[in-house]
Amino acid sequence: MRRLNETIARQANIEDQCTGRFWEGRFKSQALLDEKALAACMAYVDLNPIRANLTKTPETSDHTSVKHRPKKAKAAQTPNHPNQQVKALMPFVGNPRQPMPVGLPFRLTDYLELVDWTGRIVRKDKRGAIQKSIPPVLDRLGISVDNWMRMSNEFENTFKGFVGSSKSLTKNIEHFNLERRVGLRSCRQYL
Repeated sequence: MRRLNETIARQANIEDQCTGRFWEGRFKSQALLDEKALAACMAYVDLNPIRANLTKTPETSDHTSVKHRPKKAKAAQTPNHPNQQVKALMPFVGNPRQPMPVGLPFRLTDYLELVDWTGRIVRKDKRGAIQKSIPPVLDRLGISVDNWMRMSNEFENTFKGFVGSSKSLTKNIEHFNLERRVGLRSCRQYL
């Protein structure tokens, strides 16, 4: 990403006749190590337009995968079937199993429900209005409601570098022969 960022910055600086970073220092990179981290990051990105008050619903937000997935799901006979999902996006293939097919390891309908549920909680006038029952997908992922809300609202501020369970993080730190375990406390706390 550093090389890509540098190339883009040089081109943009020539065009704009200025100097400095292209991304204004806002670009961050986290390695998503497991399904918990993947689900949290996807929802964070898909809900960005709602948090920025650019749209009212996920399916009307531009530049997100969650805009395209419901349209295709409504037209499909079985929306959770990988062959009846948006071709340009990684399909949801259902619950993890062996052998695991290529795709996201949960059902499309579960993800859409989770994004909708999380988006309703994000609204200030609805905070605390939803009952304390946890959606089934959060139970399956083993993530508490409070941790999910923190991750889906503050993903970039909560995690640095690698993101995943402490076991996944430790495994990757050992694989890359790193001495520091950056982000281990946040991964343990939230995942």
